[in-house]
Amino acid sequence: MVLHTGEVSEPSDIDRIGDTSPRLLDAVDVARDALIDDGQHPGPHRRSVAEGDWAAAHYFDADLAGYRGWQWCVVLAGAPGTDEITVSELVLLPGDGALLAPAWLPWADRISTGDLAAGDLLAAEPDDPRLVPNQIDTGDEFRFSSDEPDPDEVGQVDGEIGLGRRRLLSRDGRDDAAQRWYDGDFGPASEMARAAQFSCCSCGFYIPLSGALHAAFGACANEYAADGRVVSAEYGCGAHSDVPPPKGGEGSPAYDAYDDGALEIVAAAQSLPTG
Repeated sequence: MVLHTGEVSEPSDIDRIGDTSPRLLDAVDVARDALIDDGQHPGPHRRSVAEGDWAAAHYFDADLAGYRGWQWCVVLAGAPGTDEITVSELVLLPGDGALLAPAWLPWADRISTGDLAAGDLLAAEPDDPRLVPNQIDTGDEFRFSSDEPDPDEVGQVDGEIGLGRRRLLSRDGRDDAAQRWYDGDFGPASEMARAAQFSCCSCGFYIPLSGALHAAFGACANEYAADGRVVSAEYGCGAHSDVPPPKGGEGSPAYDAYDDGALEIVAAAQSLPTG
């Protein structure tokens, strides 16, 4: 038995093409017997389709658990000058409404934000476009001990000036990250930023990043805001360092304190009965 998951065309009940012998299209019993001999239990015959000049395909409902909507296809063949019919192939094909497996997606393409958990390993590909090769240090600690250091050992100080990593963020990787952060929850288009009076770039809690992203992004150091997150310089929130204090002192930030001591207590006059 051959399992095939290709699409099935929907021709008319009997399609006669070229010189296909009608006996191949009418040989429903031959096709059914072939399935039974193979140990299958075919359902009702659905259609016969001509496949070239000397072949025809017969389709039957498949009565198999877990294969709802699938159908058996039996290909019969003939030859000029003979009445013999040969069973060429038995296959199981999906029909309309058949339950199919989703399209194959490589493992590397299935990873999404938030999937990485404690203990998981996620290696970057050797040709990852987000990374580029970098100068590698020797791993030895080195200090200049004289005014004329050994030129062969100068490379050992690479780690001290930030060159000790095997790979660095490429321009594409940096641009991708910048766009992702700019469009994210801590970018200027977020709901929080649109409601803010001030931007992060003027906030005392804003720590700018170094390098090429210095002017556009920084880290928030306010524990009551986006603490520890990378925020856009154009992002903003209500916890900006220059937000004026509330007018109400110890009361509500939105309203002045209510002085109930200024109330004048007036005794209500006793009404007299009438009549």
